Amino acid sequence: MRVFLQTPRLILRDFEPADVDHLVSLDSDPAVMRYLTGGKPTPRETIEQNLHTPGRWAAVTHEGLFLGWFSLRPTGRDEAELGYRLVSRCWGQGYATEGARTLVHKGLADGLRRIFAQTMAVNLASRRVMEKAGLSYVRTFHLDWDDPIDGFELGEVEYEVLSRS
Repeated sequence: MRVFLQTPRLILRDFEPADVDHLVSLDSDPAVMRYLTGGKPTPRETIEQNLHTPGRWAAVTHEGLFLGWFSLRPTGRDEAELGYRLVSRCWGQGYATEGARTLVHKGLADGLRRIFAQTMAVNLASRRVMEKAGLSYVRTFHLDWDDPIDGFELGEVEYEVLSRS
């Protein structure tokens, strides 16, 4: 197991084949997928194909309990997109903020100029995590959806933090 980062309560590590079942369970929870797919699960085959996406790590407790994943995916030479998806049983316990803050800090320390994140405008919990991680609101924008989900009409929001140097 290759550990990427540790926080007081989390380990961010490379994904392992055994994580596929955890990810299938995560992406099958309608509450988790509400603002992503309208609650529809991600097919297992898609999860298997994307298991080793660069810039994405499994999030587990120090005791080994699978919590979900975090990502800091490069989108340019000096910027990256922050992402996270956690099991609903751990929502409201500060794990998302803890992991996001740590990735933002590392990304900026490693020379990123800009870190951003996006979510649906109605996803207030995710917006709070972005703010607690140090990102600030930038804009609201609207996407064309083939299969719109509840809340799409209010648009998407983007948050960012810029390097001070």
